[in-house]
Amino acid sequence: MKVIIVFYDTLRRNFLPPYGNDWVHAPNFKRLAEKTVIFDNYYAGSLPCMPARRELHTGRYNFLHRSWGPIEPFDDSMPKILGENGIYTHLVSDHYHYWEDGGCTYHTKYNTWEIIRGHEGDPWKGHVKDPKIPDHVPNMREYLYTGSIHDHWRQDWINRKYMQEEEQMPQAVTFKRGLEFIETNYQEDNWLLQIETFDPHEPFYAPKKFRELYEKDYKGPHFDWPNYSVVVESPEQVEHCIKQYAASVSMCDYCLGKVLDIMDEKDMWNDTMLIVTTDHGFLLSEKGWWGKMVPPNYDEIAHIPLFIWDPRVRKKNERRKALCQTIDLAPTILDFFGIKKTKDMQGFSLKDTIESDKEIREAALFGFHGEHVNVTDGKYVYMRAAGNPKNEPLFDYTLMPTHMNTQFSVNEMRDWEPADPFSFTKGCRTMKIKTRSFLSGVSWVYGTLLFDLQEDPFQEHPIVDPEVEKRMIQLMVKLMRESDAPLEQYERLGIPIDGNVKEEHLRLNETRADIKDQIGNTEITWKNKGMSLYYFFFKLIPEPLQNSLIKGMEKEIEKRNLRELNEDIVLELYKKLTPKSFHSFFEGLSLIAKQKGK
Repeated sequence: MKVIIVFYDTLRRNFLPPYGNDWVHAPNFKRLAEKTVIFDNYYAGSLPCMPARRELHTGRYNFLHRSWGPIEPFDDSMPKILGENGIYTHLVSDHYHYWEDGGCTYHTKYNTWEIIRGHEGDPWKGHVKDPKIPDHVPNMREYLYTGSIHDHWRQDWINRKYMQEEEQMPQAVTFKRGLEFIETNYQEDNWLLQIETFDPHEPFYAPKKFRELYEKDYKGPHFDWPNYSVVVESPEQVEHCIKQYAASVSMCDYCLGKVLDIMDEKDMWNDTMLIVTTDHGFLLSEKGWWGKMVPPNYDEIAHIPLFIWDPRVRKKNERRKALCQTIDLAPTILDFFGIKKTKDMQGFSLKDTIESDKEIREAALFGFHGEHVNVTDGKYVYMRAAGNPKNEPLFDYTLMPTHMNTQFSVNEMRDWEPADPFSFTKGCRTMKIKTRSFLSGVSWVYGTLLFDLQEDPFQEHPIVDPEVEKRMIQLMVKLMRESDAPLEQYERLGIPIDGNVKEEHLRLNETRADIKDQIGNTEITWKNKGMSLYYFFFKLIPEPLQNSLIKGMEKEIEKRNLRELNEDIVLELYKKLTPKSFHSFFEGLSLIAKQKGK
């Protein structure tokens, strides 16, 4: 028995023909659908990249306890468990986050692994001289990483010099190495191969033959790497960027076809499970946004594609409606090899769902650490915002204190305290470290939201329904308790740990009272969403500018005798005191805040 996992990053389900797309060139995804079961209600759990991969390993939610980080010493890693049971595991990947501080213990859980370099701002090729960059749409990385050793924008343009031909592209090399493993080992038994590519993650850089499937005469500035921000580009630039993403999807489709070809050629369908999926999606101008992590986890981000062929069941070209998640993959793979899932795995084997669409859960949680906590029952999606604009209290619980590409700083580590063991830490006490979410305060900007997916599949019209909200909070609490969520998460969200939901816990269409605070040593009162915007914008300002910004704010407040600050005044002050390159982003988010009410 064998398993092949093809794992993409940022693959949108509605850009695939089996999920209704009629304009993206992806014939091999059509072919895949004919050979597999297609899941219509498959959701991410923890986002983004490495939190999702922790779920792939452990079969349990990551985002309630910790943000980005490595596999923990107490984690049950599916590839490691397979290896301990005589199943050989091999990872081939160009996903460069595996080889940063925050992903450093994932690839070592496989028997063998291969690295392909060069994606995004991977610090790969060394050039002292700055690269020549064509006329382009400004990218936030140009100034957010200014002065940083890991300057994504600059490094990406260096890396591209070494990826001019299709066969040089990281994805092409990744699949080539994966096919080499299959060619070498297809006659052997008991192995798992994970072929994992960073594509179609931004920047949307694909060979010319795929780009020309969608356009040949674009005359605007270079634009294939959108900011994680509101859309401020022209309609022509937006359309161009979407087509660049489609070209990346077509490249993914082309490489997928090679996996299907070799499975046909070697007659592997009789004993080989095939799983094709992704970690999360991406907003491509929907809701007025690019990207993820900043806006709420709309369906374009959290509702993702999944295809599975299980040779035990032999079901193909059929669809499944049962609600499933990333945490179900590890138990499914263990079950395929006759290994029981561990007691700490929250997911379920999908064998019976593949066979007969058996329901395995009533509801599913998903989210980013420290932002909205979301729950869906397949009909409704409820997005619970932080209960206060400072998004507190919030902690990381970990024995591996790293962020995405750095260790925790000395300042962060000074005041950590030991936490009592959680149910899944095998008696280990973890470090309890005070933290802020990636973009602290954004959930307060948006507030709590409820959508009816059947009536409003594009989530354009949030509804207010107290009875539905009450039921969704109860489902959320139930799943959080089953996850042994930290107690302060209930406090941060303003929900009752006992599930006894009362009127004061309902947040849809809420109004917000005035809040007193300080900027530096100056006392002020926040009005409406002024506070959330102030702290949200502040997180985006490079650290060297933050102290001078606070001083500038104080000076302006005293000069103008301001004592009440709403979102309009916050925007005005930020625009006066920060570089112009920030201004369109600030304006866009301020507009969205107003549209969402007070």
